[in-house]
Amino acid sequence: MSSQIEQVVRERYGSVAKSGLSSEQGGVRAVAEAFGYTAEELASIPAEANMGLSCGNPTATASLREGEVVVDLGSGGGLDVFLAAEKVGPQGRAIGIDMTPEMLELARRNAAKRLEGGAPDNVEFHLATIDRLPLADSSVDCVISNCVINLAPDKRAVFREIARVLKPGGRLAVSDIALKRALPPEVSGDVAAYVGCIAGAIPVEEYRRGLAEAGFAEVAVIDSGADLNAYSQVEGQSGCCSPAMNEDAAAPEESAPKSLPVAAASCCAPAGTSTTAAVSCCAPAASAGGEQQGDLGELLARYDVNDYAASVKVFAVKPRGE
Repeated sequence: MSSQIEQVVRERYGSVAKSGLSSEQGGVRAVAEAFGYTAEELASIPAEANMGLSCGNPTATASLREGEVVVDLGSGGGLDVFLAAEKVGPQGRAIGIDMTPEMLELARRNAAKRLEGGAPDNVEFHLATIDRLPLADSSVDCVISNCVINLAPDKRAVFREIARVLKPGGRLAVSDIALKRALPPEVSGDVAAYVGCIAGAIPVEEYRRGLAEAGFAEVAVIDSGADLNAYSQVEGQSGCCSPAMNEDAAAPEESAPKSLPVAAASCCAPAGTSTTAAVSCCAPAASAGGEQQGDLGELLARYDVNDYAASVKVFAVKPRGE
């Protein structure tokens, strides 16, 4: 099951990477701002680095300092890597890890644009899963992540890897989705809900316990209070964790993947654009044979995700004695 989930996640976010979503679209920009990014931050990086996939802004809470090495787990188009790079400066290093080739290609294009704009050459990206990091032991000052750990099938392995690569005294600052109470069985067992950041989420207490068991101290998992339906409330869009748009949405173009229904709007894409039916991190995921894994929009329309899940800020420190 874990390999199936990993493949579906990789395919879905590969599609997002090729969708053309960016901060130049008002809906995408507004979603990022709703989850904590400032207009100035978004304007300081390549527009294509932001595809509206966040559930928080970990760079705002990581207390990054000049000269530090910071790693972003599930770095996507490079949004948080580029913001972190600005904070750690030319003597620091910002490293992105992502398992989706299309995302890595996009991030590296964005990095080239950043260099053309005069930014220092202090970022790098690696193709890897976040439970097997291509980094040396005790080599990192801070690990950040944004709405990605919930997608990992083996979260305890992720926590152990974070502890391994962090220096003694190093810290974790993550934005993620965690559960406040058990999901209805039809949601928890849905592959599309997993890809949409819901079914793979673990309870808040399990999150705390997993980090503690991995050796972390000062563990905190804090409900940010953000509305998980923000995607659907901003400029009429539908996205992660929100019900799909109604049938009045624009019809897909001929080039749109046939596996997606018209009502499954793109994750954070403005309603009625050509990208509306092109991709979705919450749309029904297609299997290798092209079969859909259920209609997540229809499923979530019967539930308010905020009743079950929360956008959380996660903090932890690796003790200096280890």
